[in-house]
Amino acid sequence: MKLHNILMTTSLLTFAAGAVSADGHMAGDMTVVSWGGAYQASQINAYADPYSAANDGVSIIWDESSGEAVAKLRAMNEAGNITWDLVDVEAGDAIRLCDEGLAMEIDHDDMLAMGADGSSASDDFADSIVSDCFIPQIVFSTTVGYRLDMVGDTAPTDICALFDTDTYPGKRALNRRPLANMEWALLCDGVAKEDIYDVLSTDEGQDQALAKLDSIKDQVVWWTAAAETPQLLADGEVVMGSTYNGRLFAAIAEQDQPIGMLWDAQMLDFDGWIIPAGLPEDRLARVMDFVSYATDTQRLADQAAYISYGPARASSAPLVGTHATLGIEMAPHMPTDPANATNVFVTQYEFWADYRDDIDAKFQAWLAQ
Repeated sequence: MKLHNILMTTSLLTFAAGAVSADGHMAGDMTVVSWGGAYQASQINAYADPYSAANDGVSIIWDESSGEAVAKLRAMNEAGNITWDLVDVEAGDAIRLCDEGLAMEIDHDDMLAMGADGSSASDDFADSIVSDCFIPQIVFSTTVGYRLDMVGDTAPTDICALFDTDTYPGKRALNRRPLANMEWALLCDGVAKEDIYDVLSTDEGQDQALAKLDSIKDQVVWWTAAAETPQLLADGEVVMGSTYNGRLFAAIAEQDQPIGMLWDAQMLDFDGWIIPAGLPEDRLARVMDFVSYATDTQRLADQAAYISYGPARASSAPLVGTHATLGIEMAPHMPTDPANATNVFVTQYEFWADYRDDIDAKFQAWLAQ
């Protein structure tokens, strides 16, 4: 969805005009929350290091708690002590945080740079703006990697290889949360792709997905950090496993691991920033200055030189070039490349914003059985 007619407070209009607090002061320290690993490294290389170099005395502290962002921001709000300044989250979590008043609404056109082609920020980011509080960065996917030397003569080409332990015996690595797992389970249990979320909205559909996952539960290593699957694959502890496509790219292209990537039914999603609601003026001023810098056309294209995630701005896509150190063209490694996108599964952010807490509780109870 696009944003129209956002009602801004007087203080936010002040920041839009110059991203400085009333006394002209911006905080020197900023705590940024992300996901660690290759993705966080790409943010540091493309955004944080150049920003720090251009702004003497700025210290950026990194926290790798994005996977727990919703719960932790709820707790911080309850305690009246917001210690984070900028938080990287997936689209569905951004919607939840915005709906709960834990993330700040922004005016993208006033607060973010115009596109290099002259387009407004809202037009340039377009449908990636899924919430009034969401500042998009990347398009990524959750997909599956597999050990080339552990799958026999026929490498998997279908997502349902996850559930085919006869053809592909061995352990699997799956995320210790329901996203992607529930969709893939229903898809591989015969539910048509277009009906997945209607089915998953019912208790019976959720039970059907968990029953399908039950068929491989004793063969699953459950991960909580996306870096775990590439390491498990590199160590030969699992035959296949889910993670984010950029983590697999790093293992394959940068580390030369014997790993293949399965693009079938990849779960496309957006990832970006939210600003916690209620920041003091000096901290908010620093965050807004950084966000305007970090989301311009060139910076988003720069991030793609370090990891295979597509920039969320349309004007950035033509600027995606080669890998910063390997020199290989990055476009063919993006989840949006036509060769990789023949059977894409687009995550329904609104669904997960509405059902996430309930399905999370059900999924964790099932794991504990």
